[in-house]
Amino acid sequence: MGFRAINDFAKHTQWLHTPAKLFANYGVVVFALLLVLGLVLNRSVDLRAVSRSALAGVGVLVAVAINQPIVHAVGEPRPFTKWPDALVLVHRSADASFPSDHSVMAGATAVGLLLSRRRLGWACVPLALLMAADRIYVGAHYPLDVIAGLAVGGIVAAGIQALAPLVAHLLHRVRLLPGGSLLLAGSAQPVLQVRPRDGHALAQDGPDTDGRPELPERPDRV
Repeated sequence: MGFRAINDFAKHTQWLHTPAKLFANYGVVVFALLLVLGLVLNRSVDLRAVSRSALAGVGVLVAVAINQPIVHAVGEPRPFTKWPDALVLVHRSADASFPSDHSVMAGATAVGLLLSRRRLGWACVPLALLMAADRIYVGAHYPLDVIAGLAVGGIVAAGIQALAPLVAHLLHRVRLLPGGSLLLAGSAQPVLQVRPRDGHALAQDGPDTDGRPELPERPDRV
């Protein structure tokens, strides 16, 4: 279904105009609250989970930032500049159309939550798709704009999650500083495991420990 077909549908569904405008303009608040909720819930798990939740929020910001040069490079005009008779329910932005910033934000949030708090992520997926469809409905974007936006946001968010082990290690170091335990209160400490070959301690996810390395169990003697 192309832009014209969706826009014609919007013209004949006036009862949807108000909720569509509200979600198109203020839906970003819903996604922000989901990111905050994911971080709060993961604080009781472990530092790796906390780092993934933090990176979910960072991924959204990075994805939107990366999208800006793409938007300017492509320079696609908005649909309402091509079709002056198109119904537009939101502010007629002077920015280029491809890819959609709102869809980038939504896609990055959904993927970030899927990789940090899976159930919350699955709840966010339909909201991300709804945001993408809504941006077409209100006359702000072409279908390809929002599809590309979801893809850009999702890819960047997934890539950012590769930093989770490093961020978890840094958070563990912060926790050891004076006052660090108050900053990260509620987050389970990582378990330290010892490599069998070189004997170096590695920080991994797990329940609270007393800070001592977890040594391999000795086989029972017969």
